[in-house]
This record gives sequence, C-alpha cells and structure tokens, in this order.
Amino acid sequence: MSKKTLLSLNDIHVTVAGKEVVKGISLDVNEGEIHAIMGPNGSGKSSLAQALAGHPSYEITGGSAKINGQDLLEMDATERSLAGLFLGFQYPQAIPGVTVANFLRAAIKARHGEESDELRSFRKNIKAKFDVLSVDPGFAGRYLNDGFSGGEKKRLEILQMMVLNPAVAILDETDSGLDIDALKVVAHGINEYFEEGKGILLVTHYQRMLNYIKPHQVHVMIHGKFVRSGGPELALQLEDQGYDWLNGKSEQTEQVGV
Repeated sequence: MSKKTLLSLNDIHVTVAGKEVVKGISLDVNEGEIHAIMGPNGSGKSSLAQALAGHPSYEITGGSAKINGQDLLEMDATERSLAGLFLGFQYPQAIPGVTVANFLRAAIKARHGEESDELRSFRKNIKAKFDVLSVDPGFAGRYLNDGFSGGEKKRLEILQMMVLNPAVAILDETDSGLDIDALKVVAHGINEYFEEGKGILLVTHYQRMLNYIKPHQVHVMIHGKFVRSGGPELALQLEDQGYDWLNGKSEQTEQVGV
C-alpha cells in the first residue's frame, strides 16, 4: 500500500530582496519519512524552510506546494501551522513578557480548541515532555527564550514541536551551536516525536546530526538547486569529501543509492 504524501513541493522558486535564492526544488515527504537537506552556507536551504513556513521576507515566485493535499501557498503562516506544518528555527527569538507555559498553552488552544483534551491534560503532558528533553520544569515560568543558552533554546523548539504534534516538521539547522550532549538530547526528542504518520524535513550542514536521526533520503542543495539525492550513505560521503566535488552540478536530483 502506497504511503500518503504529507508535503509535496513541485518546482519551488524563492526570492529574497529581489534575488532568486531557490531555483526549482521538487520533493515529496511521505508518511513515516525523514528527508535531510544538506549543503554549504548560502545554498538556499534556510530560505526554502522560511518560505514554506510563510515568512513574509521570502517570496515563493514559482511552483506549487501542498500539505496533506491542501494548497500551502494559498495559506498565511498561521493557516500553514494549523494545517500541520511546523518550523523549528535556527535562531529562536526571545519573547520577553510571555512565559514558556503561557506560550505553549496558547499554541495548543489555537490548534486544538479551548475544550480539547490536549488543553485539559496540558500540565501532565508538558511535564512528560520536559522529562524527555531533560529540561528543568522551572523553565515553564520563565519568559520564552529570554536569557536562554543556545542549547536551551533548541530544546524549547523541540518541546514546542512535541506539544503541537504537527504532521510535518521542518527543522532548520537544529544542530547549530549544540555541543555533543545537547545534540543527543535534542535528537532524542525528535526521535520521540517521529512516528509512521509523521514527516520530517531536516536541514543541516553536518553528518553528526544524522548519527542520531536516520534519514530515509538525503538531498544536497547547492546554488538553490538539488544537485544530488541518495540514501543515508550520501551524508557519509559528504562528511568524507565535503561539497566541492558536487560544485558545478546543474542537473537537479541525480539519484544515488536510493
């Protein structure tokens, strides 16, 4: 039986400040699949992630995108979230004056409703997820990301993902700035969230994240295009050889070892 396609991208182009930075990306993320997008700095990975989430500075100028069969590009950022899309930021922003607990409670209310089981069991569920991510329960009363270390911010991003329980999670360089211990904890949280009905699009520079989160496919993005796609072994090859050997590839998505 074929798997349901959760996120479908067809020839996506993205422009930032008048410059095209994503130049025709096509990709299907099916139920129970983890896709990793790798590539050097400036290749367009984060721009693609921000555009799909609906950031107003990133304009999708061509192509089509669907989430659970719905037209993603006809939705604003809030509607995309409610449809089941989540973006974990590379640089989470502090929100002084809003506690972690109040932020998460408001997010659950917006997604599931004021009378939902998720809201009624909020305290119990939050405590369990704090435990998974080795987060001090006292963080619930602190202002969101205000004065948090880089590792604490990333754990809170994964906590939000686990609480909202989206169909598709786009994780934009979640490993950035993490030491090895924090990386293991964050990866554990991602693996706890992931199940057969979910999909993950994981943006990363390095193989080290993929030591703990096993992708089904790896896509290499250079100069706004996918230049090669393959299985997990492709990430190991990149770790060994870097990206220089793929520079100059112009044909999108050469399949290797899939």
